[in-house]
Order: sequence, then C-alpha cells, then structure tokens
Amino acid sequence: MRKCKITILRKMYNADYAKAYTQSDAAMCNSFEEGQEFIVENMVRPPDDFCAWAWVDIQRSIQTLLRGGNFSDTGWMKKDNELIVCCSDGIRPVVFKLERIDT
Repeated sequence: MRKCKITILRKMYNADYAKAYTQSDAAMCNSFEEGQEFIVENMVRPPDDFCAWAWVDIQRSIQTLLRGGNFSDTGWMKKDNELIVCCSDGIRPVVFKLERIDT
C-alpha cells in the first residue's frame, strides 16, 4: 500500500500584498508549522486538522503520487517519488514536500 508524507517546508508572508490588498490584518498562516509532517493513506480525505483550502490545492498531486505517478519523467524533479508544491494563498503561501512512501 502506498502512502504520501506531507512535510511543511516553508511558510511565507507577503506583508506588502497584505497591506495593499486585504481588508483585515492578515497574518502568517497559523494552520501549519515548518517541519510538521502528515501521512496520507486515503487520497479523498485530508489528515486531521489539515487546512481545507491547502488540501484542495495539493490533492491532485497527492493522488498522482499515490497511484504510482511521478514528476521526474519530464526532467522536473530529481526523485520519482517527490514533488514540491504550495497552496494558492498569495498573501501567506505554504510550501509542501509530497513524498510517496511505498510500503
């Protein structure tokens, strides 16, 4: 059975965009901590306490990895079982490392 490990690589905050475009005092994402890890066994449901917006953004890539696909075929990623992605929040994006674990 394949699993996918999600590791939080980086949280960013674009203060200039927050000031220019948001109506409130948007702060850095508080849903995740850098270095935090999650294990996904089911491509349909996110892990407990996982940001629903981020899940929608990365679910398709997780599905690809869990079904045995890879992102090295095109010369993009170095390893077959890994992909670096981020959520679509332009004010406070979070970068994720997705890694297929073959068990």
